[in-house]
Amino acid sequence: MTLQWEQVVMDAADPVALGRWWAEALGWVVVNDDPDEFEIRPEPDRLPGIIFEPVTDRKSGKNRLHLDFRPEDQKAEVERLLALGARHADIGQGEQTWVVMADPEGNEFCVLSGRGGG
Repeated sequence: MTLQWEQVVMDAADPVALGRWWAEALGWVVVNDDPDEFEIRPEPDRLPGIIFEPVTDRKSGKNRLHLDFRPEDQKAEVERLLALGARHADIGQGEQTWVVMADPEGNEFCVLSGRGGG
């Protein structure tokens, strides 16, 4: 038996706003704009995607799962994400080669050192 990774499901206070933020951050497309199951993908027919589902409770504590991204240029990507509304996050990581950030709802993700060494 084999498994195909299809989705990451992310809880959100505002699935549409958070889904649109991630679509902009990743350069992905919206494939379902339903506020109860807002979905983005790299391309309309390409997986995996991310589904944003509504929750009423607030996020508390560090994520149990987070996404890592490796850009061409780490510094430029961090600046771009900050301009989009991300923020730096401190989860006790100390000095590292990666940058821990949080999306507008506080979900942590990492921007790794760049593929080109930057």
